[in-house]
Amino acid sequence: MVAAVGLETSWSLDAAPLALAAIACLLYAQAFVRLRGRTGATHARAGRAALFGAGIAMSALALVSPLDAIGEEQLLSAHMLQHLLLGDLGPLLIVLGVRGPVGVFLLPPPVLRLVGHGPLRQVLSALLRPRVSFALWLAALAGWHVPAAYDAAVSHPALHAAEHACFAIGGVLAWTEVIDPARRARLSGGRRALFAFAMLVASSVLSEILVALHPLYPHYAGLPDRPFGWSAGQDQTRAALLMMTEQIATLAPAMALLLRVHGAHARPRAQGYGGAYEPEAPAD
Repeated sequence: MVAAVGLETSWSLDAAPLALAAIACLLYAQAFVRLRGRTGATHARAGRAALFGAGIAMSALALVSPLDAIGEEQLLSAHMLQHLLLGDLGPLLIVLGVRGPVGVFLLPPPVLRLVGHGPLRQVLSALLRPRVSFALWLAALAGWHVPAAYDAAVSHPALHAAEHACFAIGGVLAWTEVIDPARRARLSGGRRALFAFAMLVASSVLSEILVALHPLYPHYAGLPDRPFGWSAGQDQTRAALLMMTEQIATLAPAMALLLRVHGAHARPRAQGYGGAYEPEAPAD
């Protein structure tokens, strides 16, 4: 019989995630105050500020709460939860929080001018091309779940930090394409729904692989015991089901909403063509 052990309860005092969270909140606060001073509560909405704050808090807690120690030392499923908070739920809430003009005010004017006239603008523009955003998100998802990469990240702190950064950046890029917070309309509503569907398919494939195969990660397979008396196979299956459930819970509603909006916009155009709707030209 496999012995059940208690969960880790230690918190981390790592300064890096706490400092990044504080900087992000300060930038949003000054953007909120500046925008509210110009437009009142019309665009500077407390609800969006709360979403942004929740996204930052969720991302920071994933790194400094006991979840970090549990994921590294005890349970693959806890590590998966950490990655979902960093790479999906946190970025989703952050992107929802910067919808509208507040995103333009995030950087102080001198920094915004520097970014607008420097090479960083071209880099950001390239990263926000839909194909590039999806490729980077998929590379982070697939690449870091290769067993050798996954176990190496657990064993090497610098590599682990890079893994977390990849998930966070990939998540922000992907959800930016789906939500389009600045309303740049690089993708139509229908294509944004298709983007979300492609994300759901990719994560579902990974989940199915984790369910179907024997324990893939030597670091977790080699643990002598783990909480709740779970075997390595049970832990991996729960990690896969956790990913699948979270992705369906976030991406499926996004797809449904986007398709509903897309359909509402398509009907007037179809009427304008005498009832024959002509599809839009493909986006770059």
